[in-house]
Amino acid sequence: MQGASRNLAATDRSPIVRELGRVEYEPTWRAMQSFTAGRTALTADEVWLVQHPPVYTLGVAGRPEHLPRGRDDIPVVRTDRGGQITYHGPGQVIAYTLLDMKRRALAVRELVRRLETAVIDLLDEYGIASARRIEAPGVYVGDAKIAALGLRITRACSYHGLALNVDMDLSPFYSIDPCGYPGLSVTQLRDLGVTDDAVAVAGKLSRHLVKALS
Repeated sequence: MQGASRNLAATDRSPIVRELGRVEYEPTWRAMQSFTAGRTALTADEVWLVQHPPVYTLGVAGRPEHLPRGRDDIPVVRTDRGGQITYHGPGQVIAYTLLDMKRRALAVRELVRRLETAVIDLLDEYGIASARRIEAPGVYVGDAKIAALGLRITRACSYHGLALNVDMDLSPFYSIDPCGYPGLSVTQLRDLGVTDDAVAVAGKLSRHLVKALS
């Protein structure tokens, strides 16, 4: 997958960050699968920063009762990440983390914790208090979810990653049970007083991700 790239730190453990812009979901997912299937012990880890056109994605644990209600204008893609259903759309920053977890000596729980930490540290930079929940991965501001996580681990390597709501139309979330939780509230940076756009937020998030993963 081509795109602007930058290595944001000076150690061999730092992932390459690629800014891919707005791309369709399914070709990006297939590119992640191809990258992971073809990587070797010498392949550098990468983080892909993207936005997607409107799409619902259903994880391997997805249940029919959580599917969209009353909306047929947004496609639903059944994918291979963990978790249940979520929504992606313009104004949401997605960071796909393509990592050799064996080389980094990372267990799944620790990777989830580091991804959450990157988001929590970013929000702290904006003066926003947030927290993780052990029973429901992601990052929350009060009772509202602002970032969702979903991963796929194969051959001791990860892909998929996290989605952070920045400045988007949140209404598609109201037609589903976000992440499988009926009535779960969602929020975004714009509603919390942040005026940076998604591109600016992605740049800041990438720095926190590189720090968390290095």
